Amino acid sequence: MKPTPSEVLASTAWETTGAKNHQRADVTLSDPNVSNFVGFAYFKSDGTFAMYNLDDSPKMHGNWSVSADGKTRTIVAKNDQGETLFTRAVAITTLTEQEFTYRIYPSAEDKSIYFDIIHTPTKHEEPLP
Repeated sequence: MKPTPSEVLASTAWETTGAKNHQRADVTLSDPNVSNFVGFAYFKSDGTFAMYNLDDSPKMHGNWSVSADGKTRTIVAKNDQGETLFTRAVAITTLTEQEFTYRIYPSAEDKSIYFDIIHTPTKHEEPLP
């Protein structure tokens, strides 16, 4: 039986390994348009997640979900008291066991300018809090 989009996302740890702009050109991960989205992501099957910067420093944690059609991933970032800091929904462009890519828009009003944030599976162990 084919895994659900949520099962695919929770099946491995993910590392940001690339980014492309709306012209399909590679963008460096240090580019200010994408640098905030770079790191390691751990989506747990219980609906919680933790994200870390590439130096293993904590980035955020909270709850996550993927729409049943696999087209949208939503995260709800929370502080250590469990209070919501923000909610972010992104369009998933690729979700397979080999790649998880989502699209971000610097301006919500202009859908012609975007960046695709590309993640691939990693064996990187989740840092201890």
